[in-house]
Amino acid sequence: MSTSTLGFAVADEDRAVLDELVAYFGNGNRSAYLRATLRVMRSVKLAEELRELQAFGQSKLAEQGLTIDDVTQITRRVLKGRS
Repeated sequence: MSTSTLGFAVADEDRAVLDELVAYFGNGNRSAYLRATLRVMRSVKLAEELRELQAFGQSKLAEQGLTIDDVTQITRRVLKGRS
């Protein structure tokens, strides 16, 4: 794995929190902490995107006078080849 050194600024008032999190999640290693943070933030991003998709789907259902409870029946009907 190749690496690059990146610099970023942390507000003075956030430094104590950063140090605490680095100690806990990175065992004192800022790079390890950042790697752990990247995984967590990627999962947060994915969860937000999925919530947006769910809201979109529910709005499309509502436009047709349907609810999430109708999806199972619709899916079964479509899979059996009946529209």
